[in-house]
Amino acid sequence: MSDPARRVVDPAAGVPCMWMRGGTSKGGYFLAHELPEDRDGFLLRALGSPDPRQIDGMGGADPLTSKVAVVKRSQRPGVDVDYLFLQIFVDQPVVTDGQNCGNILAGVGPFAIERGLVTAREGQTEVRIYMENTGQVATVRIETPGGRVSYQGDARIDGVAGTAAPVPITFADTAGSSCGALLPTGHASDVIDGIECTLIDNGMPCVVMRASDLGISGIETPKALEADGILRARLETIRLAAGPRMNLGDVTRKSVPKMTMVSSPRGGGAIATRTYTPHRCHDAIGVLGAVSVATACLLPEGPAAELATVPEGGEKLLSVEHPTGEMSVIATVRDGVVTNAAVLRTARKLFDGHIFG
Repeated sequence: MSDPARRVVDPAAGVPCMWMRGGTSKGGYFLAHELPEDRDGFLLRALGSPDPRQIDGMGGADPLTSKVAVVKRSQRPGVDVDYLFLQIFVDQPVVTDGQNCGNILAGVGPFAIERGLVTAREGQTEVRIYMENTGQVATVRIETPGGRVSYQGDARIDGVAGTAAPVPITFADTAGSSCGALLPTGHASDVIDGIECTLIDNGMPCVVMRASDLGISGIETPKALEADGILRARLETIRLAAGPRMNLGDVTRKSVPKMTMVSSPRGGGAIATRTYTPHRCHDAIGVLGAVSVATACLLPEGPAAELATVPEGGEKLLSVEHPTGEMSVIATVRDGVVTNAAVLRTARKLFDGHIFG
C-alpha cells in the first residue's frame, strides 16, 4: 500500500503533527504528504525561527528542541518507513537535511505505528527505518503490549528525567554515510590549525580532538564552555577547515561536522566528551555522534584512541561520558572493523493535534 499523494494543504487551517521526545531531543513528527508545498517556510514559522527565543513557535530555543521528522511508508524491500530528519536553525532562516538524528529516530517507530504505517504486533514490534539523509537502515524495537504502543517502562537514559519504555536501536553500514568513508581523509589523525584531529563519520560526521590541546580539562559545564568566546572561535576555524576535507564542502551554514573534545574517562566509562552541535555545547551527546566517537576510540591512533579505556572481545560495550551522564554504545568488531552498533533510547508522545504556520 502506498502513501497518499501530497494533498493541497492550507497551513492556516492547521497541519497534523505529533510532538514527541526522542532520546534527549524533541520535535515535530509529520507524515510527508500532510506537509504543505512550502515545507521549509511553514516549518520555520511553526517552530518560530529565526528568533533566539523562538517565542512565536513551538521550538524550544535550543538546537535539541528545534527538530522535525518527516515520515512516510517505504516502497523499499524489507523496509517499513522512510524517515527524513530536518534541523531547524533557531536564529537563522535555515532548514537543513545535512545530517541524521539518532535521538529523533527513537520516536519514528512509535509514530509510524500510531499513524497506521506499521501494524503493531503483540508484545513487541520491530520497525525497519530507512534514513533518507544518509541512505542507511536502522532497526528499532517498540513495546506494543496488546497491539498498542506503550511509552511506560523502566528504561532510563542520562539526560532525561524518569523512566520510559526501552527503544533499542541497531545501526548497520553507517560508515561514511555523509562523507563517503569512515575516515574521509584516509587517516586516523590529521592536524588542523595546529590541533590533532580525527575526522570520522560512522553515522555522524565528527571532528574529534583532545580537550587539553584546546586548553580545557574536558569536564567543564556546557554553560562555562559556551561562555568561552576564544574557544568557540577556535572550534569554528577548525570546523570550517575540516568541512572540505570531509567531503562536506563549505559548512558555514551546515550543522555538521560536530565538534567533540575528548578526555580520559572520569566515571568508569571509555571516554569523556564535550560536543558542540556545532555552535552550542550539547548537554549530552547525539546518538550517532556517540557511535562515531566510540568508533574513534577503536582506531589504531588518534586523540580518542590514545585516551580511551577499551574492553576486550569482539563485542565491546563503550560508555561515552557526557555532561549529564553517559551513553552506552555496543560495537561489534570483526577483523578490526566496526560492523554494527546498537544504542538504547526511549521516547514519549507529548501531544497529537494540529500545528499552524
